Amino acid sequence: MSSATRHRLPLAGILRLGRPSDIWFKPALSAVAAVAPPNLILLALGRLDLAMYTMAGSLCALYGHNRPYAARARALAGVVLGMVAGVAVALVTASLTSDAVLLVTVGALLAAVQKAVCDATRIGPPANVIFTFISSASLFAPQTLGQVPGHLGLALAAGAWSWLVAMAPGLVRPHGPERRATAAALNATAAYADTRGTGAGHAPARAASAAALHAAWQSLLAVGDRADATRRALQRLLVRAEVALAAPADSDPARLRAWARELRGPRRTLRLDIPGEHADELLGLDTELAQPRPALRHRLAPLAPLAARTALGCALAGYASLALGVGRPYWALVTAASIYQANVTLTWSRGVQRVVGNVLGVLAFAALAPLAHLSAVALVLCCVALNFGAEALMGRNYWLGSICVTPMALLVTEFARTQDATELMTDRVVDTLVGALVGFLAAIAVTNRRAGDRLEHALTEAERARENAARLLAEAHPEPRALDGARRGLTTALVDLRATADAAAGEWWQRALPEDRVVLAEQSGHRTLAATVRRQGLAPRQHDPGTTTEDIRP
Repeated sequence: MSSATRHRLPLAGILRLGRPSDIWFKPALSAVAAVAPPNLILLALGRLDLAMYTMAGSLCALYGHNRPYAARARALAGVVLGMVAGVAVALVTASLTSDAVLLVTVGALLAAVQKAVCDATRIGPPANVIFTFISSASLFAPQTLGQVPGHLGLALAAGAWSWLVAMAPGLVRPHGPERRATAAALNATAAYADTRGTGAGHAPARAASAAALHAAWQSLLAVGDRADATRRALQRLLVRAEVALAAPADSDPARLRAWARELRGPRRTLRLDIPGEHADELLGLDTELAQPRPALRHRLAPLAPLAARTALGCALAGYASLALGVGRPYWALVTAASIYQANVTLTWSRGVQRVVGNVLGVLAFAALAPLAHLSAVALVLCCVALNFGAEALMGRNYWLGSICVTPMALLVTEFARTQDATELMTDRVVDTLVGALVGFLAAIAVTNRRAGDRLEHALTEAERARENAARLLAEAHPEPRALDGARRGLTTALVDLRATADAAAGEWWQRALPEDRVVLAEQSGHRTLAATVRRQGLAPRQHDPGTTTEDIRP
């Protein structure tokens, strides 16, 4: 039976610290390597007032650290061009008008576009927040049209340097991102295998395992059909993880974890004891690679409600800040943009984290300001250190990273000239509160009824994928390539169903969700996956208490 949506604003666990990312130091060091040289060069030239423009390009180094290097090269190029395009719009607007209301309006529209494009392209953290921070600050940087090309040139040059910084680790560890993604999938599947498929917590462990497997396959497929020995080994390991997901009672969690440790090790050449390769285990890859990716406009369409929320919330937050007489309304605009997540419940959680982190960050600024004001060198070094701290801590919890982001943002405003610390801190706290409150109210006001439609679509796709796999299983001699493709398609459909259901569950003002139907679709889908794996000969048949004729009936 479906249940109506309940309006809940949770507090428990919002500030709980998670485990640090396995590569927390990579974006942190990339930030230092990308930010420090341009700032030090400007310092030596006595033009630290131009640092805001180089920061636009330098912060591009924060993106793409989970992508294979070939895919990262393309993604980072897009990030740099997108950043420069946003700055260009902002600088041209700033040179043509000083009307604060108009500037806020343009900033809100830019924030909505940046939110939609980042979500549609799945660029990953830090997502749209950096784009909006830079473009919004640029809107309130007074200048003339003649200065715009030079400022854009600085951003583009720093962006090119960031591209080199982010790509450099590939010279030492060319398959690092793929290895980490595969190791994460192996560990997640080992955790599910520990439950034997029926123990406590097996359902969330299964969902986490399926999601990690899907992410790992996407990492490998992101580089197309480039099949070297390392990628071939990683593909075979993912097949073993898929077998463990389908038949956890027959799997060895210790072996899965041993493979994961080897992948995370320092050796470039892998030494893996993988069971003999099965002839049919990778046949479906060609089919998956041949499938065209949906056009950008089709990926943007479902995001219209989130874009509308962002535009409205950012605009109202900026207008409210102006009405209160705050000198930097773009801070309120950026706060509103930063809290918007997949649904209202997650937006509430991010809003609380943002407020807590920013308030503590203002206190951190009060402590750091005397040191930073000793000299221009001290100011630059403090900002570099805060960049490192922000990226090192952000993965633990957003509020913790914000403690470093806030004083860094305040110190950047002093690159041109020293400002009154009390005024800066007051403006930041007021803008944070205004942006979070107005932004959340806009999230409530702009409904996302498409969340229910997307869930229905995901359910239909999962059921269709299960029926396709079941039809092939019912055949006496199914074509191996078709069977493997059906298995991969069903896995992808189940991962998408879980993600869509989680997003819809936190949305307000919508019809009751078909929760029971989702559970049944997931249960039957995973049973059919198990039957498919056994039919392919990838797993033994003796332990399959959950597979019945219903699992293979079209």
